[in-house]
Order: sequence, then structure tokens, then C-alpha cells
Amino acid sequence: MKLKAFFFTVLISGIILCLFSAPLSFAQGEQRTAVIIPPQVKTAFQEGMQSREARVDIPFQITNSLYLPAIPNLHAVIFFKVKNIDLGFAPPAVIPQAETQEEQPAPTNLIAQNYVFLQFNKLETQTPGELVKEVYIPMRIEEESASYDPEQEGTYTTGYPLPPGSYLLSMAVTSQDLQKIGTQYLEITLPDPLSFTDTIDTTPVIFAKNIKQVATPETTAEIHEDFFVYSILQIEPNIERIFTPQDNLDIFFFIFGAQANAQGQSDIDVHFEVFRGEELVINFANQKYSNPLVSQPLPMKKTIIVRTTKGTETSEAREQRNLEAGGYTLSITIKDNISTKTFKKTIDFEVRG
Repeated sequence: MKLKAFFFTVLISGIILCLFSAPLSFAQGEQRTAVIIPPQVKTAFQEGMQSREARVDIPFQITNSLYLPAIPNLHAVIFFKVKNIDLGFAPPAVIPQAETQEEQPAPTNLIAQNYVFLQFNKLETQTPGELVKEVYIPMRIEEESASYDPEQEGTYTTGYPLPPGSYLLSMAVTSQDLQKIGTQYLEITLPDPLSFTDTIDTTPVIFAKNIKQVATPETTAEIHEDFFVYSILQIEPNIERIFTPQDNLDIFFFIFGAQANAQGQSDIDVHFEVFRGEELVINFANQKYSNPLVSQPLPMKKTIIVRTTKGTETSEAREQRNLEAGGYTLSITIKDNISTKTFKKTIDFEVRG
């Protein structure tokens, strides 16, 4: 546990440095050379934009979204699902070999190559307005031939930094020849970090299955399967918030509105509790943070008192046990000791054993 805590301290120090010294921003020139959305896709967007009616040439579903700070913007992360059969997986093209060369082994992977297009329009009173950004992303996914299931639904992510505001995202997944175009729409609101002068709040709380460091920050929009990249972190989220009794609650979020001292450090207390209904089942020790980016592993172990009676004497012992299967609530209470502001939020999760 101490080693993991040390790892997170080093990691968060690194990402804070990246955020404030080399902020995430996908400049127009850093996008692919073909930035403009093709007319066929533009037309498909326009046809469904007012009603938010999807086009299902390639059926897909936007399942979730979240945001994290990307100074001076917010990094919006989009989650979507597509069945394998709809992405058109096929063996890679085989280059003919000369008769004198050895026969090449059959490919073991199947490949799907598609395009993803994102269009962000300002949203005012539910009406799409000014075009803010167009993004083009090549999508190349590989699957093992032996385990390929055409009906399996893959979970994919992409991300893009945007200024604070409300947007309508028009998203398309297309074939490379643009003969098949699937569309979906999502309304997104990104808060202004500078607006938290009298209050504090957090980004959406992420339950992470795994977090690991990558060599360099991601500076172009990419498609990833089962994880997303944020600065120098590769994060595999537990979007469904379903755990086994042996899991940890590894949580990740950013605190807006926390003040810093003259040395640029925060002084934040966070108290985590787990409830089952009205019953407090885990009361974690108070945690202190010197920066507003929180990454905290919380072991799902409850402490119970076991009483043993022998003759006329009764003894007590404390034991650590896993949580039983069922629904729980994580309560997060935050206090900024510099401004004395406080904030509390709760997130439900489930244990299946």
C-alpha cells in the first residue's frame, strides 16, 4: 500500500507539472492534414441535428462522457460502443510473394479501418449555433482471429480539449469510402474553472480499473479501446461502477475552486466514507492533498468487532472483511483549508461477489 501511495504521489506530481507547464491543446495544425469534414458527413449531421435523430448505416451508441482540466481548456472524453460486425473486420491484405520465397503464414489478426468525425457547435437554448471545431480521426482496431466474435460490442474512447461552454457534439463513424455513415448526437456542458470563486466542486469522479503512465502526453485525437489517455496517464475506467469484493475503489478527480498558498500548494482535506443505505460500513482515515488532482486507492475492507466468550470472560478482536454483494454509496467530503470552503458529493456503486 505504501509503495502504491508513493507511485501515485510521483505520478500526480508529474501530471500537475504537465497540466500547468505544457497544457493539453490540440492546435489546428496538430490535427490530421485532412481536418475538414467531408460534405457527405456534413449533410448527414445537418439532417439529424435539430431532432438529434441518429443515422444507423454503422450503428453505434455514445454511452458516456466526462471532462478533466486541460489548462486553459477542459478535456472532454467521449465513450462509445460499436459491434464488431458493424466495423467490418477483415484479414489484412496479403502481399503476393515470389515463388522462390517461403510461403507467408496466414494472418492471426483481423483489422477494421474506419473514420471518426467530431463536430462541435455552440449550444444556446437547445439550439445548435456557431461551429466551434471539426475533428477527423482515423480508427484502426485489431482483434485476434481465434477469439473474434462478430456480435461482441467494443467500448471505445476519444478526447478533445474545448473552452468552457455548452456544445452539441455531432459524431460520425464511417467506412473509409464514406458509403456507410453512422451518426449520433450529445449535448455537453463544460464548466469554467475560473468561475469557482465562492464554491468548490469536482470533475466527474472516475473509478479506475487501472492507471499507468505513458512516455509522452497525447497531442492528437486518437481512438482507444477500453481506456482513454489524459496527459501522461492511460486510464481504464470502471464506467459501470461494478466491483468484486477483492477490488479497490481507485478514484480519480480534480477539485475546482481550491486555493493555493504563496508557494503554489493547496491544503485540502478529503474524507471518504462508504454507506450501505443509512449504515456507515467504512470510515476511511482523513486524506490530505497538496494539489487539487486526487488519485486515491481505497481498499474495500470493513472492520468488524468479533466478541468471544470463554466462561465468564469476553474478549474483543477487530477483523478486516470484504464487503458483501449489494449496492453502496461512496461519500466524499472536501475541505479547502486555505479558503475554508467545503463540498460534499456521493456516488453509488455495486459489489458483485
